[in-house]
Amino acid sequence: MKLRGLAALVVFAAALAVPAFGSRFYTFLANDVIIWALFATSLNLLVGYTGLVSFGHAAYFGVGAYVTGILMKKLALPFVLAWPAAGVFGAACALLFGFFCVRLTRIYFAMLTLAFAQIVWAICFKWNELTGGEQGMPEIPYPDFGWLERLGASVPVLGWRTAEYFYFLTVVLVAVCLWVLHRIVTSPFGRMLTTIRENAERAEFIGVNVRRYELAAFVLAGTFAGLAGGLFGIFNRGVFPDFAYWTKSSEVLIMTLLGGMSTFFGPSIGALVLILLNQQIVSYTEYWPLVLGTVLVVLLFGFPGGIAGAIGALSDRVFRRVRSA
Repeated sequence: MKLRGLAALVVFAAALAVPAFGSRFYTFLANDVIIWALFATSLNLLVGYTGLVSFGHAAYFGVGAYVTGILMKKLALPFVLAWPAAGVFGAACALLFGFFCVRLTRIYFAMLTLAFAQIVWAICFKWNELTGGEQGMPEIPYPDFGWLERLGASVPVLGWRTAEYFYFLTVVLVAVCLWVLHRIVTSPFGRMLTTIRENAERAEFIGVNVRRYELAAFVLAGTFAGLAGGLFGIFNRGVFPDFAYWTKSSEVLIMTLLGGMSTFFGPSIGALVLILLNQQIVSYTEYWPLVLGTVLVVLLFGFPGGIAGAIGALSDRVFRRVRSA
């Protein structure tokens, strides 16, 4: 555990150092990866720990993005109020939808989550007065960094822009969210979710209210997906209906499977790998969807436990050999 905590601190420090040692493009890329890592980890609370496969997780991501965008752009509320509201509205939608979804299991659960997500997408697409409809809401403002920007202006060697300050804010907020999620999955509540995943019937037989636990996990996942969406809307400098479309749900599900559902940091690794693969393949060929699909199939078949699971198994094997030697 101490080694994992140290590794997490190293990754956190490295993320903070990206603007100082990398170009602005790499800062932009790192910001994208970090937000998607939170989104994928929130989904993993359902898929990896509770055993509920959701095809509509983008609904809460889109709701969070629109809530933050509307509050900051149309109502001129500060970020400290608009961003938490994204989590609150994401949780509210998850509570409403989850009340119906957790009554079903397996493919019926997955398809109902997809149906609710499509309802959210249709509302975002058609409600022109509130959401901007098909055109979305461009020009979402950055938070007001005030004294930080004045400090940066007085230290010319830094040369940071508002985008860099938002990157630092994103790193800190996502790190806090991931810490909270880690505390949740390692708590007795998280262990009960794992028990339900392994055998829901046995858990119910010993007196566990399975539906209540599943609904709680559903709401928590929606909360953190909404928070990720709120950050993504500002980072993207606009909110659009495709944030809630089913393709976003499929992307984050692929990240979770690719990184590994069996580990907490697997979805973050999957987000990093998928985004980097997408960036590299797009720059080399116009047939990038075919190449990317082929690479993903090979990776998923080659590492059925995900990349993080393969790394963990390899490190355990090396450790055992070292001990035996």
